[in-house]
Amino acid sequence: MGSTGSNDEARPTGAAPRVVEGSPHALPMLLRAALPSVPGLGALPGIRKHGSELPDLALTRHDVPIDPGHVAAYADVCGFPHKDTVPLTYPHMLAFGLHMAIMTDSSFPFPAIGTVHLENAITQHRPVTSTEKVQVTARAENLRPHAKGQVFDMLTTVHSAGELVWEETSTFLRRGRGDDTAPAGSTFPDAPPTGIVWKLPADLGRRYAAVSGDHNPIHLYPLTAKALGFPRQIAHGMWSKARCVAMLENRLPDAVRVEVAFKKPVLLPGSVAFGSRPLEDGYAFSLTSPKSGAPHLAGRTRGL
Repeated sequence: MGSTGSNDEARPTGAAPRVVEGSPHALPMLLRAALPSVPGLGALPGIRKHGSELPDLALTRHDVPIDPGHVAAYADVCGFPHKDTVPLTYPHMLAFGLHMAIMTDSSFPFPAIGTVHLENAITQHRPVTSTEKVQVTARAENLRPHAKGQVFDMLTTVHSAGELVWEETSTFLRRGRGDDTAPAGSTFPDAPPTGIVWKLPADLGRRYAAVSGDHNPIHLYPLTAKALGFPRQIAHGMWSKARCVAMLENRLPDAVRVEVAFKKPVLLPGSVAFGSRPLEDGYAFSLTSPKSGAPHLAGRTRGL
């Protein structure tokens, strides 16, 4: 598992990308994502997920505009300052609809609901300005064994006028029969708490969903989270990463790689302790429980 063996992101390969016109609508796709998990419905033709291989499917959007108002709303939720360039994690917002379109495609073998985001690695080659139009491409690759089932990577690239400016590897787990001999996940340097504690409100998942389009029910309300096995709603992993990056962003170079592993869920409302320390080539950072020290997120940055 993990995608940290190289400083270069894996480039999408294979079949030519299928062009998606306009922005995919997140809520209808989330409904399609939920249907395979509904008892009775999940076995129906056209809804049932089956197969053992990832499809050779890549999706791309051309000339994607960046909405400065949306960037500002995202920055406010995640703690970034308002600037002429978008936050380092923001292009994930431009790709989320493509990710959902791939995972809800009839050729995709796993239900999207219940798939666990384990790791995320972003390489920013240069900051992206809010006035640029970009090309966003995504595909799923590298299905492989894991101790708790199988994992795969969702690969994303963002180009501006032909220049590769941003890329991302999100690693997802589909629980099932595991393989104890499978490689372990990425490891990160320790970053003990430094006294900074964030109190997170109950509506944080709904606020982040409003700007990200990720309305997965585990993030919204106690009732919807309990239906999927959580005691109450949990924070989005990509919010947790973004909030950490926001704490470090004025110390990061323009060309930088930021990698994280998501550990224990952050229950809402709740509190998390932020930690960071400098490394020779960047920073290590973490989120932990202020009471127990249980890990929620571990990560690091590297200048390119």
